Amino acid sequence: MTEGLSQLNEPRAELSNATNSTDCGEDIVLYGDTEKVVIGIAISIITLLTIAGNSLVVISVCTVKKLRQPSNYLVVSLAAADLSVALAVMPFVIITDLVGGKWLFGEVFCNVFIAMDVMCCTASIMTLCVISVDRYLGITRPLTYPVRQDGKLMAKMVFVVWLLSASITLPPLFGWAKNVTVERVCLISQDVGYTIYSTGVAFYIPTTVMLVMYHRIYKAAKASARKHRFMDFPRPHDQDCIVCVDSGVRPPRSTKRSQAAKECATLSKFLQEDHKNISIFKREQKAARTLGIIVGTFTVCWLPFFLMSTARPFLCGSRCSCIPLWLERTLLWLGYTNSLINPLIYAFFNRDLRTTFWNLLRCNYRNINRRLSAASMHEALKATEKHEGVF
Repeated sequence: MTEGLSQLNEPRAELSNATNSTDCGEDIVLYGDTEKVVIGIAISIITLLTIAGNSLVVISVCTVKKLRQPSNYLVVSLAAADLSVALAVMPFVIITDLVGGKWLFGEVFCNVFIAMDVMCCTASIMTLCVISVDRYLGITRPLTYPVRQDGKLMAKMVFVVWLLSASITLPPLFGWAKNVTVERVCLISQDVGYTIYSTGVAFYIPTTVMLVMYHRIYKAAKASARKHRFMDFPRPHDQDCIVCVDSGVRPPRSTKRSQAAKECATLSKFLQEDHKNISIFKREQKAARTLGIIVGTFTVCWLPFFLMSTARPFLCGSRCSCIPLWLERTLLWLGYTNSLINPLIYAFFNRDLRTTFWNLLRCNYRNINRRLSAASMHEALKATEKHEGVF
């Protein structure tokens, strides 16, 4: 059937554009031996580090009891998507790049490869989107947002993410928009309608949601910063306040000192009652900082590629790509690099993950849970001592 379709398409291609059949063939880059070595080493390092980092995330959450909580299901889903990209997609891209852009694995596997590429990358992007929504609701509605504590609901969210990601891969497999698989070229369908649909669902909509969530978390953190900017804290040189707060000894009965003592006692009571709000404030600040780095890194990695993918059908038509191969591959690998960066970001901002990574890399498998519990208790004691030092 595919041969018959190819034979039917050949006359049409010759009538429409005599050079169209060679456009894809011309998009081949002949690298020298030195270039192949440099490019091969660089993209192989990206692939291996991506596998290692995301494997550590999955192993850590699955083996460490403290990390096996519903709030980390999305983190595991993100790591699984990025790991799938590294295992099922990147090796074939490496081979294709090193032979100058020729697809060597046949038409049937080309469709499978594109489906895996689109589904895994989309799942990674959409999981980042859901994580941003989850962080926002968990911080702004800690009492009315129960999903973070309900494993079944969180699992359903992960399932919906992968279902939506898979839905983007189905149209080319069922005839809406066929992938380009001619002349050893493996290219996702360049149909204008499908391109708008796939890039919108896979990138532009999730990115918009992530930016909105980050903006709202940033506003919440900024409002909390204004609320908790204690400009009237007792100064070290204010002896009356120190006496009032620390020892409870009443200063001499003068009008000025009595007023200072009342203000000091009121402030002390306020600080003690506001301890919970300070913790929420710190969580908001950390979430805003973490999500800001995630959104910024994600945008830098994927925006150039999706801008090119959206513009390509309008610039080149629906049969082949007229974008230089080196530019396509550079932007594609920039997007793949996001799968490498994601576990590094979460390990950097999550102390438990960071500690677990370090222990696993040092082959200290025993008593990881006990060490994490001890570290958490130590941090809690430090926070308590620091808070008590204010009074």
